[in-house]
Amino acid sequence: MQNRRELLKSLAAAAAATLALPEPRAGANAGTPLVHPAARADAIIVLWMAGGMAAPDTFNPKKYKPFAPGLAVADVISTFPAIPTAIDGVQICAGLPEIARVLDRATLIHSHVQPDLGSILHSRHQYHWHTGYIPPQTVACPHLGAWMSRVLGPRNPVMPAFVNIGQRLEGIGENEEIKAFTTAGFFGSEFGPMNLPYPEQAAIAVQPPQGMDPGRFASRYEHFKKIVAASPNRQFTSDYHQESMLRSFENAHRLLGAKERDAFDITQEPKDVQAQYDMGGEAGRFGRGCLLARRLVENGARYVEVTTEYIPFVHWDTHDRGHETVAKLHTMIDRPIATLIRDLEARGLLERTLVVIASEFSRDMIMEGQPGSKANDQANSPKDFLQQPNHYGQHRHFTGGSTVVLFGGGAKKGFVYGRTADERPCMAIENPVTITDLHATLFTAMGVSPKTVYDIEGRPFYATEDGKGKPVETIFS
Repeated sequence: MQNRRELLKSLAAAAAATLALPEPRAGANAGTPLVHPAARADAIIVLWMAGGMAAPDTFNPKKYKPFAPGLAVADVISTFPAIPTAIDGVQICAGLPEIARVLDRATLIHSHVQPDLGSILHSRHQYHWHTGYIPPQTVACPHLGAWMSRVLGPRNPVMPAFVNIGQRLEGIGENEEIKAFTTAGFFGSEFGPMNLPYPEQAAIAVQPPQGMDPGRFASRYEHFKKIVAASPNRQFTSDYHQESMLRSFENAHRLLGAKERDAFDITQEPKDVQAQYDMGGEAGRFGRGCLLARRLVENGARYVEVTTEYIPFVHWDTHDRGHETVAKLHTMIDRPIATLIRDLEARGLLERTLVVIASEFSRDMIMEGQPGSKANDQANSPKDFLQQPNHYGQHRHFTGGSTVVLFGGGAKKGFVYGRTADERPCMAIENPVTITDLHATLFTAMGVSPKTVYDIEGRPFYATEDGKGKPVETIFS
C-alpha cells in the first residue's frame, strides 16, 4: 500500500530518470512483424469525468428510492430514477435527457473494471487509466494521447496531435500527481499535450504576445532556442530529450503563423451554437471545452481530452452531498455532450471520430473498493440509515464495475455490452473489460496494434501492459 507522499516521490524519480534516456526505438514483437489493424477512426475525444463517476447515478441505473429520514442505505443503489432512451429497453438516469435522446448512436460498456490498488488514491487510478500502467514504474509512462501522437503522428502538421482541455496543473490539490501522467513520458516533449485549462482563453495561447510585431517575436524565439540549447541542465538530459523539447517549441512556433490557429477561438462560432454548449460561468467550462474539442478535431487534432476537472472533494469526487452535487453535474455535461455528438454527426465527423465517456472508477453508498478490499473508507456518511440529505448519494469509491460510453469511431449504434449485478455489490458479472482491454479497444479503433512496443534501454515497453491487451471486437460494426 502506497500513500500519496510515497507515490509522488516515486513518480518524480521515474520522470527524472526518463529525461536521461536515449531515443525510444520501435521494437520487434517477439521477433514477428507488427501488423496494425485497419483504422476505424482518425481522431478520438475522451470526455473525462474526473473524480469517480457513479455508474448507478448516470449510465447504469439500479434500484431507486428517494431520500427520506431513516431510509435504509441498503435499500438504495441509485439516487436518481431511470428514464427511457433512444435505445428500446435501455435506460439511464434522470438528469441526462439530452444524452438519452442521442444514445442510439452509442455503445455502452457496462462492465468496465479496475483493480483494487490497495490504497484508493485518485492519482494512482487516474495514472493507471491514462497510461495503462500501475504506478510506480521505473520510467515515466506515456499518456494514451502521447501514444496516439507518437505512433500515428499528426493529422495536420501544424495542429498539435494531443490536446488536454479543462484541467489546471497548478494551484489545486494533487496537481503534481496529475502532471505525472499528463505527459509524453519517455517519448519526449514533442508528443506531449498542449494544455488548455480554460477553453475560452485557448485563442490567447496561439497568439504572439500582444503588441509584439512578428519580426521581433521571431527574433526572440531564435534567441530562446539558443538559450535552451546552451542550458546547463543538458548534463541531466539526453540529446534526444533536448532535441524533442526544441522540436516541441518549433511545432508551437509554426502553429502561431498558421490559419488553423483560428480553430482555438470558440468565439468564432455563431452565438446560438455557443449557447448550446455553454452552461454559463465556471459550470460552463466543460461545455466550452467540448466545443473547442470539436473545432480542433475538425482542423486535424488527433487526440483531445476534455475533463470536468479533477479537484479533491469537488465535481465527481462526491464524498459529501453526493446527490446534490451529481444533480449539478448532470446539468453540466448533459446538453454539451449531446450537442457535441449531434454536431460531429451533422459535419460528417462522427463515423471517424471516437468519443469516449469514462472515469477512473464508479461509486457506491456502502462499499469501498470491492468485496474483500482492504482499502480505507474515506467517506463520513453512514452505512446503515440516512438522517440528513447531505448523506444521500454515492460517497465511496467502487472499482468492481463501471460504465464507459462510446460514440462513433466504428462502434456499434444502440448496443450494450457487459452487465453488472442488479443488487449490491454491483460487480461486473458478464464480459468484464479491464483497463488493458479497454485501451486495446481504443488503440484498435484508431489503427494501432495493442502489441506496439518500443525499446527503452534494451527493455520492451508496450502500448498495453506486456502487449496483452485484447480489443473487444464485438462492439465494432
